[in-house]
Amino acid sequence: MATISKTAAYKDKMKELSMLSVLCSCFYSEPRPGSVYKYGDMEVKELSKRASGHAFEVILKPPSASNAEIPLSPPRKKDLSLEEILKKLEAAEERRKSQEAQVLKQLAEKREHEREVQQKVMEENNNFSKMAEEKLSQKMEVTKEKREAQIAALMERLKEKEKHAAEVRKNKELKEELVG
Repeated sequence: MATISKTAAYKDKMKELSMLSVLCSCFYSEPRPGSVYKYGDMEVKELSKRASGHAFEVILKPPSASNAEIPLSPPRKKDLSLEEILKKLEAAEERRKSQEAQVLKQLAEKREHEREVQQKVMEENNNFSKMAEEKLSQKMEVTKEKREAQIAALMERLKEKEKHAAEVRKNKELKEELVG
């Protein structure tokens, strides 16, 4: 509440300051070196007059002791007894141990997660290897069966040709016997 009233008072002073600067510039068109205007707990010192305007220095005096509502130093704490100090030390030690246990728990969880991920990767690699090996063996088996089928078909054709050749020889011999 006190800071709000001080802020409002400061804003009012700044409004009044602008009026004061206008009045000062009207009455004193030429700056006097070192001219100081006092207004309440505020001093306005005219620095120089320029073509672009006037330059002022505003000096706010510190608030008087009667207006001070906020103490300058924090209130003193009561002296702590040995028991209270020991209790605070024990509480701090417990917090430290609790925090350390929590960090260790998080590390253990992280390591467990890493192990699970690593095991999953190994399983996937093993499964991939098994699948690739099975596909390769199936492919080799199919190729072997095709090769055996081709060889069997070739042998069958050779037997057919051999039979046909034997038949042709036999017919030729019969013709030669008949002709001859």
